[in-house]
Amino acid sequence: MKLSKLHLIVSSSLIGGILLLAAGVSVAATAKKPQLSIDPTPVSEGKSSTLVSYADIVEPVQKAVVSVYSSKIVAQRAAPNPLLRQFFPDMPDQVRERKEEGMGSGVIVTADGYIITNNHVVEGADELSVLLPDEREFKAKLIGADPKTDVAVIKIEAENLPTVTLADSDKIRVGDVVFAMGNPLGVGQTVTMGIVSAKGRNKLGLLENVQGYEDFIQTDAAINMGNSGGALIDARGRLVGINSAIVSTTRGNIGIGFAIPVNLAASIMHSLIETGTVARGYLGVFTESVTPELAESLGLPKDTKGVAITDITPDSPAEKAMLKRTDIILAVNGRAIMSLEDLRLTIAQSIPGSKVNLSILRDGKGQTIEVTLGTLTEKPNELLAGVEATKLTDDERRRLNVDSRVTGLVITNVDAKSPYADRLAPNVVIIEINRMPVTDVASAKELLRPGERNLLLIYYRGGYRYVPLVVK
Repeated sequence: MKLSKLHLIVSSSLIGGILLLAAGVSVAATAKKPQLSIDPTPVSEGKSSTLVSYADIVEPVQKAVVSVYSSKIVAQRAAPNPLLRQFFPDMPDQVRERKEEGMGSGVIVTADGYIITNNHVVEGADELSVLLPDEREFKAKLIGADPKTDVAVIKIEAENLPTVTLADSDKIRVGDVVFAMGNPLGVGQTVTMGIVSAKGRNKLGLLENVQGYEDFIQTDAAINMGNSGGALIDARGRLVGINSAIVSTTRGNIGIGFAIPVNLAASIMHSLIETGTVARGYLGVFTESVTPELAESLGLPKDTKGVAITDITPDSPAEKAMLKRTDIILAVNGRAIMSLEDLRLTIAQSIPGSKVNLSILRDGKGQTIEVTLGTLTEKPNELLAGVEATKLTDDERRRLNVDSRVTGLVITNVDAKSPYADRLAPNVVIIEINRMPVTDVASAKELLRPGERNLLLIYYRGGYRYVPLVVK
């Protein structure tokens, strides 16, 4: 059957109807009470050598899995009554506000209240609250979120909270027993069991609104709406993943669920707590996966696995490390690279400024090259939020009819939602920032003083003028 749609486990305040089936039972009168054989011993204390209960593993973790509730005010436009519009054609639409509520799950990872959950659980929320299994409820603060991995971190003000132990998710294997915990459909905390069905799932399009970093653990442990942000634990009770998404034709569980590996979630969490943002490593190469045909054309064995460099960004860490076209990247710090997605994820998870060892093939010979990674800039030409610029070239001067003595940056695009859209516009040339000349976007950013009033000298339509600008 062809899957019609990929569904995120969207956190919502769904109130699922519970259908109670009552079966008619005919009870025959009996002369005496039946004697039933009853053994009150818990299954985990039985004499069988086979493990028949996971209660001792699950119970401690349950205390650290919480319910996350969100709310936001949504404005809706409504057209006036047609009769009123007939007599008052200029009557504006009415704006009505309503409160939208959502629900998901989260995992307490520190005793002082840091909680990992999903970005889509908390996205756009005006208020967040957390309900613990012991019925205590707290207001929560959003520390930070990363849509590109669907990870978010929130915090509650409390002490001595129960926490979960983290595992090394790189070491899990297909076939490992796992348990999914959360609050599906608002019925209350629930535990389901399954196995790791696959690792490293990508190209699923689950992060469809952004060019995300997919590296999901797939499991057949039942995951349903509301499980988002909950825990995926191993048979030792250690956190291996954060429940995030399902593939389904019915919006319900069909045994194809996905969790964010805890190693990835933890690295995002540390970055969000320490800096409020996610800093990703940058290499500066364009690559393609090595196919048997490509390997043969490069004089390599057909079974060669890796990615071939097809181009290198000027002045990038890759160029500085003297990487070349047709170099084959086999591994990064010993981690095998099988595809573009593997390389992209591995480099992005590395700390900017850190040194990584690339195992490569060059002209058929293996060697190791050390590269100092840069910082990935999602929009390298973005000078300010929503404002993109580039160096003023001779071609741009001719196009804009700008005097040859003018140097600086020309603004190429201003997003309508940019906080600077009322002060700056395309084709404006920025000559100085805070009385210092600008030559490129990177150095211009360093001249800006966030939170303060900055002075820009600009050239536009034949004239110079100063523009005071508070950088947010």
